[in-house]
Parts: sequence; C-alpha cells; structure tokens
Amino acid sequence: MKKITNKEIMQFKEYLLCEEKSEATTEKYIRDLTVFSKWSNGKNITKELVLSYKQEISLKYAPASVNSMLSSINNFFTYKAWHELKVKSLKIQKPLYIDKSKELTKKDYQKLLETARNLPNPRLYYLLQTICACGIRVSELKFITTDALNIGKSIIRSKGKTREILIPLKLCTILKKYASEKGIKDGPVFVTYNGRPLDRTNIWVQMKNLCKKSGIPAEKVYPHNLRHLFARTFYASQKDVVRLADILGHSSVNTTRIYTMENSDVHRRQMQNLGLFDLDV
Repeated sequence: MKKITNKEIMQFKEYLLCEEKSEATTEKYIRDLTVFSKWSNGKNITKELVLSYKQEISLKYAPASVNSMLSSINNFFTYKAWHELKVKSLKIQKPLYIDKSKELTKKDYQKLLETARNLPNPRLYYLLQTICACGIRVSELKFITTDALNIGKSIIRSKGKTREILIPLKLCTILKKYASEKGIKDGPVFVTYNGRPLDRTNIWVQMKNLCKKSGIPAEKVYPHNLRHLFARTFYASQKDVVRLADILGHSSVNTTRIYTMENSDVHRRQMQNLGLFDLDV
C-alpha cells in the first residue's frame, strides 16, 4: 500500500531543504503534494489514480499549471523511489509571444515609479528600480547590501548556484543615499521596520497596493515581471541571449528565450512585414 501521510510530506520537505532547493520551490512542491494527498483521501496510490488526478486537474487549470503540479508530485515519487507512478507532462507548444494583457511595458514601469516616488516611504520606489535595473529575483534582494553598494557588485547565491551581478553605479549612488537616510549602516538595504530583510509577501502586498494608486492593471504587476522587463530591454539592445542567460542565472538558454518574447502586436507586425500576401486585396 502506498499512501502519502503528513509525516512523509514533512520528511520530503526536509529532503528538499537538504538538496538546497529554494524556499519558493520547496513551498510549491509541498503545497502541490498536500493538495494531491487530500484529493487521494487515504487511497492506495496507483498509476491509475495519478492518471485520474491528472485528467481532473487538466479540466480545471491551464496546461502549464497542470505540468507544474505534476512536476511536484513526480519529484516526490522520485524521492520515494515510486518511479512506476510517475506520469508524463502535457505536451504544450512553446508560446510564440506573450499575453499583451500581462506584459509590463516600460511606460507602465515609469508610471509605477512616478506613483511610488510620491509615497510617504520611498523604499518601494528604490526597490522597484533595483529589481528592474539588475534583473534579479525578488528572493535575491537580500544580497543587495551596503557592502555590495560600496564595490558596485554583489555575489548572488540562489538555487544552489553562485553568480556575480554588477550594480549600475548611478543606482549604487542612489541606494547609498537612501540607506544613509534610513540609518542602514550594514547588511541588506531593503529591510522592514524591525531590520529584517523584506520577504516576498511584504513586497507582493506593497506592489498590489501600488497598482490601485497608479491605475496599472494588477495582473501586470508582480516582482518577476520586473525581471522580465529587464530581460526584454537588455535583449532588444544587445541581441545576446547567451550573455543574458548568464546575467539572469539560467542554466539553459531555452529558459531565457521565454524572457525575450515580444507581445502579439509586435509578432503580428513582424509577420506582416514579411510581405508574403497580396497587398492589393
């Protein structure tokens, strides 16, 4: 009998942490596994049961979300050596362009900055610029320290990898002034009132509140979209996807390709400019 108990879920979490999976990845795996465990309701886990779950969630969620959930479960099966229970992901054609309604443009970004600049606490104003100008993940903000500002670069340790990022000199000057005004003499620049590094939840809530004040649709505004904006802007300027992959800390260029996609309007214009249809019709 193969069953998933709360004890096994907690043991899996400890395993993930020992494997140095990121906090966000670990939380997602555990969340997805817990949902599956509750759905199975104590039944013996068989391949047929997993396939039934796959079919059910396929009717409720987008293919990418389904594959993400299956990946979490398959990772648990690998950990337990239940290899015969693993199921295949849904086959999805790689997208040719991004959804325009979810694309954060430079114009949107400037509007967010203008709004954030007028907030009583300027922290979010500087935080947005730091993520977007450096192309870092929100979880990597803690590596933007006073020492990093003094030397103009930071060593990022994330997902079991280490990489060096350069911090634009003008941004260093701006952040040094901000840190000085806030009395931050060492450690991370972006901290709570209690001096602790800001976490993902803090930042998410602040950005959603900023949406309401700026008028920018909430579905466009989340920390990772700032990283996407950096990637698209860098690629448009340099056309060097390999170098961009190194800057972003991607192991595969295929991952980076997702960050460089244009929206549907640009894609349609590119196709029209090929001139492969009768313009006189």
